[in-house]
Amino acid sequence: MTSVAGDVNALNFMVKLPDSELAERRGYHHGNLRGSLVEAARRLIAERGPAGFTLSDAAKLAGVSPAAPYRHFKDRQALLREVARQGFEELGGRLGAAARGGGEDGFLSMGRAYLAFAREEPAFYAAMFNTGSADGPARPDDDPGLALLREAVGRKLGTSDPETTRLAALLVFGLTHGLASLAAPGSVAMPEGLVDPERALEIGVEALLRGLMPALKDRGQPV
Repeated sequence: MTSVAGDVNALNFMVKLPDSELAERRGYHHGNLRGSLVEAARRLIAERGPAGFTLSDAAKLAGVSPAAPYRHFKDRQALLREVARQGFEELGGRLGAAARGGGEDGFLSMGRAYLAFAREEPAFYAAMFNTGSADGPARPDDDPGLALLREAVGRKLGTSDPETTRLAALLVFGLTHGLASLAAPGSVAMPEGLVDPERALEIGVEALLRGLMPALKDRGQPV
């Protein structure tokens, strides 16, 4: 009887708690609440896009109360930024592995890895570049992926000039990102003839780098 009375008293106490505090107590026992919410957001982004769900939708999919996510994320945008952060981390690992294993043409291996990431991880990719917030994940000039790309194109061009390698890396990244976005699953902008983005990337990068050095010299820029 004492045990039953204790359970009833505990239940009455929980019922009287405000929703936010009740959610906190439930969320505390959920396990990896933060990770579950991120995974739920990834699934929802893949199905509906970054703007197609609410924080409550993520909570429902994760199996927690609507108030539980506020233990970790102040709003939906904060959850999206965490998905984007993890996406950049995953992409950085892939690019690093590609650069190390690609030899002299490491920049092409990095490009293929980028295209594969956009194709295989559409939710990460969408969150990374469509968070809809100016204070989303930063892409500074010292980003590890961009630094690796600068080294790779510098070797290909035979130069270590910082301005030349920076420009070359940005141009290669722009081409790669553009092709990845056009060829991403569900893209409404995919051109009808873009059946092999990897081949298009190889041809485009080769043409770009072959013409870059003469173009810079014509403009009188040191290379």
